[in-house]
Amino acid sequence: MATIDADNRREIARLPSRPISLEDRYDPPANFLEIEVLNPETHGFGNKRYTDYEIRMRTNLPVFRLKECSVRRRYSDFEWLRKELERDSKIVVPSLPSKAWQRQVPAFLRRDDGIFEDEFIEERRKGLEQFINKVAGHPLAQNERSLHVFLQDTTIDHDKYVPGKVRNS
Repeated sequence: MATIDADNRREIARLPSRPISLEDRYDPPANFLEIEVLNPETHGFGNKRYTDYEIRMRTNLPVFRLKECSVRRRYSDFEWLRKELERDSKIVVPSLPSKAWQRQVPAFLRRDDGIFEDEFIEERRKGLEQFINKVAGHPLAQNERSLHVFLQDTTIDHDKYVPGKVRNS
C-alpha cells in the first residue's frame, strides 16, 4: 500500500494561517444569529386554553430587516412555518417536538394538567428552540419569506401571506 506524503501534495497542503490576537479571539463574531424561545404563557380557560412562547431574535445578518425583535408564537405557528418551509425551500426541515396526543385527552379522564403542565411546557419550549435554531441557521432557509414573517412580524396573517424569497436590502 502506497503512502502519500502530504507535504509534497499541493492540493491537500494546509493553507498558511496567521496568528490570532487575544482581542480578535474575544471580539463579537462577524456574523451572528441568536434565537431564544422563552417565557411560555398559557391563556384562556377550559378547552379554549393555549400556550404561546416569546421568540427573541438578535442578529447582524444583512438578510434580516430587524436586528432585534421579539414576537409571541403558538405551537400551531411553528407547524405553519414547518409546512411552508417543506413546500417552498430546498432544505430538509427538522421535525417539531411531538404533538403529545396522550396529554390532550379530556381533563376528566386525566390525573394531570395535560399539555398545560409546567414540565411538559418546558420540554416543548426546549424542542421548539432547537427546531427554530436549526432552521434559521440554515443559509437557504434564511432567504425564505416564511421564516422572516415568523421571526419578525407581530402577527402571521395567513390570508395575506405570499410565499417567496427575501432579498438582501
